[in-house]
Amino acid sequence: MAQQPNFLLIVADDLGFSDLGAFGSEISTPNLDALALAGVRFTDFHAASACSPTRAMILSGTDHHLAGLGTFAEILTPAHAGQPGYEGYLNDRIAPLPQILHDAGYYTIMSGKWHLGKTLDRTPAARGFERSFALLPGAANHYGFEAPIGEEEIPRLLKSTRGLYAEDGAFVDTLPDDYYSSDYFTDKLLQYFAEAPDERPFFAYLPYSAPHWPLQAPDELIAKYADYYHAGPEALRQERLSRLKALGLVDAGVEAHPVVASNAEWEALSQEERAISARTMAVYAAMVERMDWNIGRVIAQLKATGQFDNTVILFLSDNGAEGALLEALPAFGPNLAQVIADYYDNSLENIGRGNSYVWYGPRWAQAGTAPARLYKAFTTEGGIRVPALLHYPPLARQGEISHRFATVMDITPTLLSLAGVNHPHPVFHGRDVLPLRGRSLQAYLQGEQDHIHPHNQVTGWELFGRKAIRRGDWKAVFIPEPHGPSRWQLYDLSTDKAELYDLAEARPDILNQLLTDWRDYVAETGVLENIPTPPLL
Repeated sequence: MAQQPNFLLIVADDLGFSDLGAFGSEISTPNLDALALAGVRFTDFHAASACSPTRAMILSGTDHHLAGLGTFAEILTPAHAGQPGYEGYLNDRIAPLPQILHDAGYYTIMSGKWHLGKTLDRTPAARGFERSFALLPGAANHYGFEAPIGEEEIPRLLKSTRGLYAEDGAFVDTLPDDYYSSDYFTDKLLQYFAEAPDERPFFAYLPYSAPHWPLQAPDELIAKYADYYHAGPEALRQERLSRLKALGLVDAGVEAHPVVASNAEWEALSQEERAISARTMAVYAAMVERMDWNIGRVIAQLKATGQFDNTVILFLSDNGAEGALLEALPAFGPNLAQVIADYYDNSLENIGRGNSYVWYGPRWAQAGTAPARLYKAFTTEGGIRVPALLHYPPLARQGEISHRFATVMDITPTLLSLAGVNHPHPVFHGRDVLPLRGRSLQAYLQGEQDHIHPHNQVTGWELFGRKAIRRGDWKAVFIPEPHGPSRWQLYDLSTDKAELYDLAEARPDILNQLLTDWRDYVAETGVLENIPTPPLL
């Protein structure tokens, strides 16, 4: 590996663990499946429990409480104001991966969702990307329709972006008439590839906003899945579990955590309600397939230019499947249902189009996170364990399934290591910067060692007052009411990946050690505890 590799880092938004064919899905994802089967599939890869904290960790190599996204920028409270690590954007205490690689001679490009700062001095262009097209906030309509809330008349499809997007450090005023997020993000990345200087390696970051709500996709793809989901989410959950076991991605004897949901079970729904629910899942599937198709366009370009074999391709989701509507609350205020009723058309035949606004809810989400407990925004495995794959032919470990623990904090050190570039800690561009908390996967991927992290590695998670601390295979979890018991629970993940059997009373020695680890984690990262956050759906 004497030649510096290129890097293509692809992030899906709210993709469930089993939403790709190579991870047990019925959804057609041939391009990602080919990468996964030829590369390494990770079954114990972890993110933060929600999107912007994960993205901060990906691009910094450290904990999101240190990198500026201790909580969502959208719900910062007065208690967070001025607190380090809670700036609401990727802060200056870290050295951003794209800036490090750019300084080392890489051509750095990005197209997709940013969610790490909405002002021009915090756009990708200010953090090391040479070319960039970015959706700045956490979500937007995939067709560019933005309802004119507060106005009397509703236009057809608005193309005014209202400061939602930026290209190369300037706000974008309008979107093209045929805009669809996954297509356009890919178009832009391919444009930047076409402008690439031949002599420089590249770092390309492609963070899609699919399949994040609102669920929207081309009509012809929705039609393809129209008859797939009429047996309901529990039937899908069992089918996915069977395939996960058959593929060797989970143990054959694994017990799945029961579904946790307040909405009605499938059997209690009317025929019309079932039709609407099945339609939303069909739209979700169509979004995933369309994302895969676009990834295929990028792969084709790499092959056409002879760069495929020298490109490290890393794909992952930013958190577990979305079972609740988090980021919409600040955008629409408390009366979300009325806003949708006033400005969107959610009739059955219109669901999935640009002027519809739907999500699929906790039961479909848990079909995608099973056998794990819960989903996005929770520090249980369903919220933080994500599908991940790495493809790079020169590495020894290819065509394998890895059950080794890893996190998104490992991405920056891994790419720097493969590039032969040192992290600049303690000083970068004249300012003090934090060291990496992640660890490079390179030695493991090259077959030089059989682990990524030491067995007693301690890793913590916290978001919205939901907490977890893990040492080796032991994990303590604190989930406040009403979704949890508001006390620390203890699980042995070596035998209980679904977090079914609470061992807090049986093993107080282990729990006490983990609580000591938790206090150390809080001290190291600056987690602010006991700050009320807005209610989460």
